[in-house]
Amino acid sequence: MIDVLSSPTSRAVSVTELNRQVRDVLEGSFPVLWVAGEISNFKRYDSGHCYFSLKDAGAQVRCVMFRNRAALLDFQPREGAQVEVRAVVSLYEARGDFQLTIEAMRPAGLGALFEAFEQLKKKLAAEGVFDAARKRPVPAFPRAIGIVTSLKAAALRDVLTTLRRRMPGLPVILYPCAVQGASAANEIAAAINAASARAEVDTLLVCRGGGSIEDLWSFNEEVVARAIAACSMPVVSGVGHETDVTIADFVADVRAATPTAAAELVSPNRQELQLRVAHLQARLARALRRQIEARMQKLDGLQRRLRHPGEALQRRREHLLRARSSLQRAIGQVLEQRRQRLLRDRLRLDHLAPDMAQRRLRLARQAERLAITMQQQQARRTQRLALLGARLAALNPTAVLARGYALVEDKAGHVVQAAAQLQRGDAVRIRFADEAVDAQVTATPHDSQPQLF
Repeated sequence: MIDVLSSPTSRAVSVTELNRQVRDVLEGSFPVLWVAGEISNFKRYDSGHCYFSLKDAGAQVRCVMFRNRAALLDFQPREGAQVEVRAVVSLYEARGDFQLTIEAMRPAGLGALFEAFEQLKKKLAAEGVFDAARKRPVPAFPRAIGIVTSLKAAALRDVLTTLRRRMPGLPVILYPCAVQGASAANEIAAAINAASARAEVDTLLVCRGGGSIEDLWSFNEEVVARAIAACSMPVVSGVGHETDVTIADFVADVRAATPTAAAELVSPNRQELQLRVAHLQARLARALRRQIEARMQKLDGLQRRLRHPGEALQRRREHLLRARSSLQRAIGQVLEQRRQRLLRDRLRLDHLAPDMAQRRLRLARQAERLAITMQQQQARRTQRLALLGARLAALNPTAVLARGYALVEDKAGHVVQAAAQLQRGDAVRIRFADEAVDAQVTATPHDSQPQLF
């Protein structure tokens, strides 16, 4: 810092340097302090900065409140208003004006209220009343809603209108009390205690419309905070406007910005629920349709795998026909070979011209033997064919069923080959020669007498 009181030979300082040093001296010498006075020549510029004078009966001082601080005000400063400001003593270097840089502002006379507010807040916080662990969730689908407010409060109409719009059939029970005045705090606490003792609602809504800090002070009383903390059901606080904060907001399980917002928090939205139900119905319908289609495809696959006994008989019949045809072709080939051989022998006989009588006799005997051989072979083939037919008939499931036997299938359509495959209560299907019946196993092989119904 330049020493302006040094010897006359010291260099001269500029006005800017002088004002900067004075500003530093002022800001370093005075702590941040509260100053009371009356607002004069108040102006708020488009930039958001506020300029005014603070005066009393004997003096005045220029003040500036920049935009970021002015935006935090919960009331509108006006000409002639008595206020208390928290300020930094400073100097505007460009003009050399002594001024206060305002950091906070409150209406005059509220200092004691703010002090009481902070003391109670610290006390309850130290006791754990504000702890998040004790906060209870608001039921998503309450049986009934309780409202603690005044019958004349405009907030009551807003809350009822919101509840009627969102969920018309939701029961509402009103616990009337004063929300402003000397006895309001005790009445609010009594209403909350009555709702807690009667336990006829799922959620309790404590609300009132906006107002000054004095109007809302009942919700900053300890008796109200204690009643909210001891309430047997979740409490939603909807006091004042969005910028208003009370002790009740800190104690309540949920804090809403406005009474209308509180009503929206505690009530389900009928339209949203209807849309959700419709969406779930559509999803359920799609899921059921997919399951039905999958079951239908599975049924088609089982039908393709199922083979009727008639198909086995048809395959056996076709095999028999092919065997008969092969036998006939074999016999025909043998006969043709014998004919060819006979023809060749006859040609040789004619060519050699032997003893015709003897040859004829020999030929007759050979022809006789050939005929006998052919008859024997034909008889053997016929006997074999009959034997194959008899064996095929013996393998025919229908023929077996016709002799008094039955075919037992389980519920999956598989043939039951042993009694051990069944358990008591199993559903089976019994096929006879003419038709099939459904039955149920009432006893297992371990029982004395298994029975089928």
